[in-house]
Amino acid sequence: MSSLASTAVVLDGTAVARVVRQRVAEATAAARRDPPPGLRVLLVGDNPASLSYVGAKTRAALEAGIRAETVRLPAEIAPEALLSEVERANSDATIHGILIQLPLPPGHVQSRVLDAVDPGKDVDGFHPENVGLLHQGRPRFVPCTPAGILELLDAYEIPLSGRRAVVLGRSDIVGKPVAALLTARDATVTVCHSKTKDIASICREADVLIAAIGKPGFVTREFVRPGAAVVDVGINRLESLESAPAHLRRSERIRKALEEKGRILVGDVDYDDVSTVAGWLTPVPGGVGPLTVAMLLQNTAKAAGVPLQKK
Repeated sequence: MSSLASTAVVLDGTAVARVVRQRVAEATAAARRDPPPGLRVLLVGDNPASLSYVGAKTRAALEAGIRAETVRLPAEIAPEALLSEVERANSDATIHGILIQLPLPPGHVQSRVLDAVDPGKDVDGFHPENVGLLHQGRPRFVPCTPAGILELLDAYEIPLSGRRAVVLGRSDIVGKPVAALLTARDATVTVCHSKTKDIASICREADVLIAAIGKPGFVTREFVRPGAAVVDVGINRLESLESAPAHLRRSERIRKALEEKGRILVGDVDYDDVSTVAGWLTPVPGGVGPLTVAMLLQNTAKAAGVPLQKK
């Protein structure tokens, strides 16, 4: 695979996220809010990935002039006690944004916890009131990953109006909201999922393909229309060649990373294969992930009433 020539322009999410974070930092400094925008993260348990994500979000918030704090709660906390922590954050006037770090440990009903967050502080955009506003075309807070995807497409001036978009995956966190955002931008949108028949042929019709299906290397060149923009939302950890799909095992890049480091992050798109036909393509890591954090900061500043304008 690695011997094939790459034709795709890399959609550099790290660079675009840097611009968003700088925009938020400048707006926050200019607003001189007292107290400054405040973000509280509720972290239940000690999931290593969650700990890493929360640390990255906290550091980015502080750099943007947002006061961030993490409330760490034991995995065995009772559901009612967790809801009490949510209510405590709701009633704290110094807290403008509340983030429930997912996934929650067994024993907690995720929807019940997310529904308990004050919609005006729901900077993840998961409260049903905010979901409804999004689908009505008048969003308060857009979920961070879908917002980041649109930010990235706009940064590279990829046209959406009148174009065919296909979204692989129908999750509440990515698939459904990004489909709503694309529809609002006058794209013609198809959502594919595990029950979709002839999925590759449908994807080949897309000018813009969003892959958020949670399967490493699922999207190969057979899924991609030449010149299409492909956004890979997947983050899958491989720790051995045996754990990878057969076609990914042929990648010299993946093989070398596993030999040297014993692990590699790959997306839902077979990067080596798809980069030979796509017009634009996000890397993993360094694509959508940094923008998810940047849009969280933007939502928190917005929740605090900080005026934000694109340059």
